[in-house]
Amino acid sequence: MSDEEQQEDQKPFAVEVAKNGRAACKKCKEKCNTGAVRIAKLMFNPFGGAGKMKAWHHVDCLFEAFLKQRQTTKRIESPDDIDGWDTISKEDQKHILQKIDETDEAFIKKHGGSTVKKSPKKQPNTSPSSSKASNTTRNMVEKSEEKIKDEPDKSEKPTEPNKDDLFKEFRRLVADITNVSSYLEKTECVKDMFTKGTNGKQFKGTIGLWCRLLLPGFVKRVYNLKNKQLVKLFSRIFGADQDEMVEDLEKGDIGETIQTFYEGSAKVKPAKKSDLTIREVDEFLERLTLLTKEDDQIDHFKSILPKCTSNDLKAIIRLIKGDLRMGAGAKHILDGVHPDAYEAYQASRNLDAVMEKCLKNDGKTRSKNVKADITLMTPVLPMLAEACKSVEYAFKKCPAGMYSEVKYDGERVQVHKKGSDFKYFTRNLKPVLPHKINHFEEYIPKAFPHGKDLILDSEILLINTNTGEPLPFGTLGVHKKSEFKDACVCLFVFDCIYYNGESLIHKTIKERKKILSENMTEITNHIVFSEMEEIHDPKDLAKMIAKVLQMGLEGLVLKGLNTTYEPGKRHWLKIKKDYLFGGAMADSADLIVLGAWYGTGKKGGMMSIFLMGCYDPHTKKFRTVTKVHTGHDDQTLAKLQDELNMVKISQDASKVPSWLKCTKTMIPDLVAKDPKKQPVWEITE
Repeated sequence: MSDEEQQEDQKPFAVEVAKNGRAACKKCKEKCNTGAVRIAKLMFNPFGGAGKMKAWHHVDCLFEAFLKQRQTTKRIESPDDIDGWDTISKEDQKHILQKIDETDEAFIKKHGGSTVKKSPKKQPNTSPSSSKASNTTRNMVEKSEEKIKDEPDKSEKPTEPNKDDLFKEFRRLVADITNVSSYLEKTECVKDMFTKGTNGKQFKGTIGLWCRLLLPGFVKRVYNLKNKQLVKLFSRIFGADQDEMVEDLEKGDIGETIQTFYEGSAKVKPAKKSDLTIREVDEFLERLTLLTKEDDQIDHFKSILPKCTSNDLKAIIRLIKGDLRMGAGAKHILDGVHPDAYEAYQASRNLDAVMEKCLKNDGKTRSKNVKADITLMTPVLPMLAEACKSVEYAFKKCPAGMYSEVKYDGERVQVHKKGSDFKYFTRNLKPVLPHKINHFEEYIPKAFPHGKDLILDSEILLINTNTGEPLPFGTLGVHKKSEFKDACVCLFVFDCIYYNGESLIHKTIKERKKILSENMTEITNHIVFSEMEEIHDPKDLAKMIAKVLQMGLEGLVLKGLNTTYEPGKRHWLKIKKDYLFGGAMADSADLIVLGAWYGTGKKGGMMSIFLMGCYDPHTKKFRTVTKVHTGHDDQTLAKLQDELNMVKISQDASKVPSWLKCTKTMIPDLVAKDPKKQPVWEITE
């Protein structure tokens, strides 16, 4: 069957059970919830490409839309018009059939007893030749009728999008937030927009959709488009010189680079007026995540450019990069939506779920009370610790006493168990590498025989199985592990924040420790409790500090006995040798400045990240050790631009000098002209 025949045979409607609850109904703009039946009308794709686009609706919403359309416009006449009919339940089929009958009756009343003629049922063949001829004629007539039905009525003017849904209004809000400096002012900009809207009376847009774009770095979208790749794509689209674009990129803003070359392109001209909607941009970005081939990405960008002003395109590029550069994070935005939204987000890290809690069914009205809580199998932002420089400060913060836990030099891991399913997340909420945690699925059910569902906060380390002593940090790597024969990865558990259907984050650490101790059985060398003491006397804390430092351990974490688990909050305390005695015990190294990278934003065009290294007498080359991002104030940084004698190589591997041994990921924008004349800086851990 040809592509043309296949497209003709494609049914005009489709039905399915929503899998992820992300798509919004085209009529009411609310999401089609996970597990609910949704129904789509197949339409031509406005962004181009093969095939048709599915415009999803709630079932009732689509049939309501049918009642408002012209009599000749295609609607559902029978299950034969619906792809996926057999995949839904009998109950849902019955509901749709009822809606078809109700719509037919409504059309009869509205149009004086006439409806769109349904396709005739097939009759038994009497004469093959005559039947074939009559079928051909009927098909030609039906196709002709379909063409008339699907043609738009030119007398009808397209409906104007709500002004609160326009992308230019989104850009205006971003500019307003950028132009004010304080937290309260930025939050007030958001609150004002979502309360009064663009008309100054009432906001009529969809708050959840706005928030998805206002917080691009918090929405789980992966585009795999680094700055150099974007330059390559747009140099082809604009017919521009790629090297010139790369040079302009050194100013530090990929959005402005692409905007500049868009405005100067002879091949593609920016739109004079912005009429993009926020939903169009959101759908464009969602589709972009599915494209990995360069030509497909170029075609996709070309599809939206005719509607983009240069400012629109700059904003879209910044959305792709996950940074609108407005000096506002999740707290600024979410506090403008609802007083409890940020706390709820800190607990769940699920923006869509938070929006559902904060907003009522219309997506615009705010709910009164929103409880912050966590969700099993969704990573929870870990609670953190601030630096503690003395025993006195520790008791000032925890006057009622504290748990003093050994701070292991391993990797923090959050363990989620739901029945027989497991998930493991790093402190940055990324999945843990499988070779580090796969074997725990055998031991966790044994350690928690009654724990059907749970979330543990823990640390993983490689330990010596003969002595039980932890091995140095960095030995968890797949190659490093193979160097230690008598070693295995061990889970040191220090907290439980969810157990058998109950969130424990609102319970005190004392209550959580009790639940953990009552339900966990240690499995030697595999699942163990972290070492801990309850401290009420400053002398006991001083002794424990001395003990862990003598053992070569990293330090201590202190937790007030009555504190709850606050995701993302730095309300624990940590004591390390680096913090004690004014930092005199901190580890440091003297390293040479071998290269530098240009900064971004305010530091665009300036060397602000430095490549540090040392001389290796064995290879007679200079080797890289680390990057340094901080430590200089603005005045010192300005002086360094003239003092450091650097040569630009623009991260080009072929231009790395022979004296430098450097991995691909560490190739800088600039390298030292003569490493022997470069300054030496003391770098503290």
